[in-house]
Amino acid sequence: TVRTPIDASVIGKVSTHTPKDVGTMVKSAQKAFVAWRDVPAPVRGELVRLLGEELRQDKEALGRLVTLESGKIVTEGLGEVQEMIDICDFAVGLSRQLYGLTIQSERPGHHMREVWHPLGSVGVITAFNFPVAVWAWNAALALVCGDPVIWKPSEKTPLTAMACEKIFARAVKRFKAAGHDAPAQLVQILIGRADVGQALVDHPGIPLISATGSTRMGRAVGERVAKRLGRSLLELGGNNAMIVTPTADLDMTVRAILFGAVGTAGQRCTSLRRLIVHKKIKAKLLAALKKAYGSIPVGYPLKLGTLVGPLIDGAAKAAMKSALKAAVKSGGKILVGGKDVAFEGSGQGAYVRPAIVEMKKQSDIVRHETFAPILYV
Repeated sequence: TVRTPIDASVIGKVSTHTPKDVGTMVKSAQKAFVAWRDVPAPVRGELVRLLGEELRQDKEALGRLVTLESGKIVTEGLGEVQEMIDICDFAVGLSRQLYGLTIQSERPGHHMREVWHPLGSVGVITAFNFPVAVWAWNAALALVCGDPVIWKPSEKTPLTAMACEKIFARAVKRFKAAGHDAPAQLVQILIGRADVGQALVDHPGIPLISATGSTRMGRAVGERVAKRLGRSLLELGGNNAMIVTPTADLDMTVRAILFGAVGTAGQRCTSLRRLIVHKKIKAKLLAALKKAYGSIPVGYPLKLGTLVGPLIDGAAKAAMKSALKAAVKSGGKILVGGKDVAFEGSGQGAYVRPAIVEMKKQSDIVRHETFAPILYV
């Protein structure tokens, strides 16, 4: 069952795979790999170019689906699809730049050449907060390098993955119509929970796992892949800080803090979570931030003008509330935000005003990444 964060209503139901399905998918991917690795890289790049064209055609629809399924505001949803288009453009150029070195030899009349070969099937595990862009970043590069992709999206955002699968199929159809060969199962979607992802991580037929998620998840993935001497590419959590000095431009600083701390409702690994401010300008900066935070439009994410939409679900809201309680318990003071937001049509959506908490020191809760719009000062 898929629920939209907008009001927590059901927007779809999908069938899920089991860990046993992973082996079948890997076999299909390996078969595709044998054919795809022999296609010249610039020709592989042509398929990715066509994927970029198809994404341009469906940018509006896919962007709105991103908003519907992940809750991010519509401008961010459209921006995420643009990132997909951008990586396709980059990968097309890369398909003609898979260079190797020419190395001199001590033997007269001889030299050595460095040639990079396709690696094999790539497993891509993505999170709910960037449900389509992260797949594209991995898939566009993997495809030009000759590697099929098995994509395990977040169980919270399977619909956007299925939409991408349809868009990719259109690109393949055009690729074949132009006289090129493309094997079946170049991109496969694996829908399921953690046990399915674990089966993908553990499978020896997947030489590279690219996983996006929490640091805890990344540690587990990295260890499991390393045990079978595989490779891992991990994009994990972050508890990012900004240092503000007395010479900082106050207006620019406030704008930067708002963009970093409240964008995507604080649900980014790049979200700003800690603010370290020089005592000379602390009072002035906090006054400006409180005013700015008080005017942030929180609400329906498909409405233009909304800057903060809902958290992904009730569990995320509960985690935010728990973190605020822990901050207060350790001596913190909530300066603004943290209150629930309700409006007509919000249903059971997890809408909360972004919060600023003044802390006496960097306590345990400050050092912990809470995936929510909380800024500790």
